[in-house]
Amino acid sequence: MLNKIWPMFMIISIIYAIMNGNTDKINASIFSSTQETVTLSITLLGTICLWNGIMKIAEKTKIIKKLTRILNPLINFLFPELKTQEKIRNEIAMNMVANILGLGNAATPLGIKAMKSMQEINPDKKVLSNSMVTLIVLNTASIQLIPTTVIAIRMSLGSENPTNIIFPVWIATFCAAVAGITATKILIAKSEKIKKNNKKKKFKTKDIQMQLMYMIIKM
Repeated sequence: MLNKIWPMFMIISIIYAIMNGNTDKINASIFSSTQETVTLSITLLGTICLWNGIMKIAEKTKIIKKLTRILNPLINFLFPELKTQEKIRNEIAMNMVANILGLGNAATPLGIKAMKSMQEINPDKKVLSNSMVTLIVLNTASIQLIPTTVIAIRMSLGSENPTNIIFPVWIATFCAAVAGITATKILIAKSEKIKKNNKKKKFKTKDIQMQLMYMIIKM
């Protein structure tokens, strides 16, 4: 979808600029934006490399086990289906830590890894399990204690105080996480009720069929 929306925006902008005689501004913006892109990429590269390296070290040491123990109560609540799946729980813990540190680039591959592991034990390969849905929501609306990427972007753009967004980010991400998880849990509960009702209806239908068959045989 996005690969259609962005080209449309670009085409409309270029047409609008040509109609208003601002073609010189198009050329200026192309060169200035490419320069800013390179500067921003270099700034983010150092931050991403640093935190990705820390996450790799944590993955190969006992730190991840300690973090998993700390996050165990939360993981048990969010993913009750995975209480016996230690490997998947460790992957989810790593993903959660990366999101809490504001490392979206590090969290994404960790989240994909956890999703692949959950798909392996998913009884219905064509439908997302409750745990998979919860992880998607948790990745989309995760609490961030240190918005590393945003701070790096603000620094690259010359912000005088790039860290003054931390407290608003805490409030915004906490509200988003609570709202997302609450909505997910409610919808999962409703979905489970519908499944149970459908199973009961199937059993009732089978009972009626059996009774009819018995009556036909008896006749």
